[in-house]
Amino acid sequence: MKTPRDPHGVAPDKSEWALLLIDVINDFDFPEGPKLLRFALPAARRLVALKKRAHRAGVPAIYVNDNFGRWRSDFRKQVARCVDQKCPGSPIAKLLPPADDDYFVLKPKHSGFFSTSLDVLLSHLGARKLILTGFATDICVLFTADDAYMRDYQLSIPVDCSAAETAAAHRRACEHMKRFLKADIRPSAKLRFRAD
Repeated sequence: MKTPRDPHGVAPDKSEWALLLIDVINDFDFPEGPKLLRFALPAARRLVALKKRAHRAGVPAIYVNDNFGRWRSDFRKQVARCVDQKCPGSPIAKLLPPADDDYFVLKPKHSGFFSTSLDVLLSHLGARKLILTGFATDICVLFTADDAYMRDYQLSIPVDCSAAETAAAHRRACEHMKRFLKADIRPSAKLRFRAD
């Protein structure tokens, strides 16, 4: 039986798992953006299905997003800008809009843990198992995974729900996380959590 949510919108009392969507709200408006977008769009489609399964299982989704140097902006403004048709990243932002009961953490650098409230939120949730997804596998996903590993989180990083600028860079990063961070990199369809 699911724990009822607090009427004030605070985090649920307990959740062993948490799904992190790293930099999925992204304009992809940078020199390497088109290369990354080519691989990110198929990964985002699979991430939609994983997020739905997680929601059904009561696993909270946390958008861990770069502020892209826009220090006067906030996450809602980021979403509005990225879903705009003129934005190269709009297909992904439209596929993965945050729901009202999702969480978000803005990060100033590569890792989702560096100078953010992510650790506090995960502690409040009681989460010890993290599912890391998003872009790019060999940069922000990897840096977040490194920091999570050093904090003793158990990691699942589905190989099909993240992307890098090249297939080789993605593969190398996944193998690195599997070998050195003990991450489970099996495809998202094989990932099991709670009563799913």
